[in-house]
Amino acid sequence: MIGLRPGFVDPRAERRAGPAVAVISITALVVCTVITSMTEHGSPAQWRGTLLLAAGTALWLLLLIPLVPRRTRNPLCTIGFFAGLLAVTTFLAARVEVFAAFGSVGYPIAFVLFTARWSIFAAAATALVPLLAKGFWQTDTAPWVTVVSVVGPILYAAWFAGAESEQRRRTNQQLTTALAENAALQEKLLVQARESGVRDERQRMAREIHDTVAQGLTGIVTQLRAADQAQSEKDRQRHLGHVHALAKDSLTEARRAVQALRPEPLADARLPEALAELARRTTERTGADVTARAEGTPRLLPAEQEATLYRITQEALANAEKHAAAGRIVITLTYTETLTLLDIRDDGRGFTAGDRGAGTGFGLEAMQQRVHHVAGTLTVESAPGEGTAVHVELPVR
Repeated sequence: MIGLRPGFVDPRAERRAGPAVAVISITALVVCTVITSMTEHGSPAQWRGTLLLAAGTALWLLLLIPLVPRRTRNPLCTIGFFAGLLAVTTFLAARVEVFAAFGSVGYPIAFVLFTARWSIFAAAATALVPLLAKGFWQTDTAPWVTVVSVVGPILYAAWFAGAESEQRRRTNQQLTTALAENAALQEKLLVQARESGVRDERQRMAREIHDTVAQGLTGIVTQLRAADQAQSEKDRQRHLGHVHALAKDSLTEARRAVQALRPEPLADARLPEALAELARRTTERTGADVTARAEGTPRLLPAEQEATLYRITQEALANAEKHAAAGRIVITLTYTETLTLLDIRDDGRGFTAGDRGAGTGFGLEAMQQRVHHVAGTLTVESAPGEGTAVHVELPVR
């Protein structure tokens, strides 16, 4: 139907509400007019006046068709229309008491035109129509007219109460269904969140182990091999010293990784100083010429971004040491207004894409995961005999 409830007209049926209410009201008016024609209704002149008044009322009711869709935008027109309807209904009922039954159409019209709050006043005004009209005539009102005048509003109120109850029942049922679906969805999201958390933690630990323990062990193996091949006791002791330092640093970094702390070099120094110290230690250990410089105006970065850039530099230097046999490595940290850029370039032997033996296995995957985690981009360029370039871009936050 058209969903007639106080203060509400179904938007999907709003265009049909006006014509529907107008047709129902005019039909009630025609029925009362026909009944009046079959009863004593005064002189012919009075009857003609009643017919003209009824015709005018029918034309007035046709205004409902354009008025209903515009009722909220033109409140004065709505009030004027309803006041005119009450006035003409009162005059009709005063001339012929049968039309008091027609006054009952004021209830649905009041509920369609006005909001829930104001429809109560409009309905109360409608209830006064038979009382006002009765003051104009001296005869007693016919019983059936009184019944229709009283039963009409009661039936409409009962219908409205039933419709409202059914609407609430459907709403409660929909709410119960939605709550059940939301509970299931929430449980699913919790499971996915737990699985995602476990997966992220595994990936984090894998990256940290690779960047601390694995790299440290690799460096230790390299230094021990160099110590075995040393030509002098001095060189042998120097390599063993590097072994001790690597073991100590690796143990410290492993403990910090388990506790999800920042790399130790970043605990007491800014990123440019930490990269410079990393370059110095790499030069001392490998003999390669490793330099680190900063360009632009340095700024404090989020801890996660600094850790990402430091770990990527560690991985790039480790790859250059293990696979590239580079003689020179340049680390450039650049600060711009919108980006933080990191470039690590070496003059090593380079590699071809897909050559996992050249350090493009988990190390590169770990770097990509780290950069993706902080919403950055990673580019690795290399070719056999042309060295390798690692480029990282992180947005300013």
